[in-house]
Amino acid sequence: MNTPTTTALRRRRLGALARAELLLLGRNRSAVLIALLVPLSLPITVRPAFGQLDLKGKGLNTGTLMLTAAIGFSFLFAVYTSLVSAYVARREELVLKRLRTGELADAEILAGTALPAVCLGLAQALVLTVGCAVLLHAGVPAAPYLTVLGLLTGLLISAALAALTSAFTRTTESAQVTALPVVFVSMLGSGIAVPADALPDRVARAGELLPLSPAVRLVRAGWTGELSTAQALTTTLTALAWTAVAVFAVRRWFRWEPRR
Repeated sequence: MNTPTTTALRRRRLGALARAELLLLGRNRSAVLIALLVPLSLPITVRPAFGQLDLKGKGLNTGTLMLTAAIGFSFLFAVYTSLVSAYVARREELVLKRLRTGELADAEILAGTALPAVCLGLAQALVLTVGCAVLLHAGVPAAPYLTVLGLLTGLLISAALAALTSAFTRTTESAQVTALPVVFVSMLGSGIAVPADALPDRVARAGELLPLSPAVRLVRAGWTGELSTAQALTTTLTALAWTAVAVFAVRRWFRWEPRR
């Protein structure tokens, strides 16, 4: 049974681990640059492609699409790719193994390691949302609760995917390579770099099955109000289902010992 004292101790342990991880993240300049600059710069590079689409016919505008792309890039680069490297590095340096010998539970270790990257992704998403709303005239969200739900589930799924990917990554140097399939497939199929409306029907339907697709769709729908109540409920349940699957997969396949 969790007592107030036990809960406070867990919070302090989690906070201490998160602060240590934040310090380590700050020392890795390449990871910081990728996490900070890529989500900010990539939406600008895909903007010309948005100008070739019939946005008004679909009730969209460039600001809305760039906002969705920016948040999606935060999922992939600020959280996912940076955490793959972090989990692999901590595992190969025996940090995770030593932490398990202490009082920290497995979930606390994973959450503490992920917390700085998740907070960075959340802060980026908020800054990008305000920037797109003001500078690109994205307007105000029609259903802000959907955007919030999509943002939270997207961050959680990205962190869980990173932990799962690390189980199949041998070294820190190969982390960027093993993360590429998820990055490319999500960019093209989840409505991040390429809006789902611009894809062929079969490709779009297949893309809806990807882990980050429901979260990205909720983020965009929260701004445009394009989903009916039934569609929003279905997308929300799909996002929650992917969250549960990702957490189960991490508990089943995450590796705590170095790969030899």
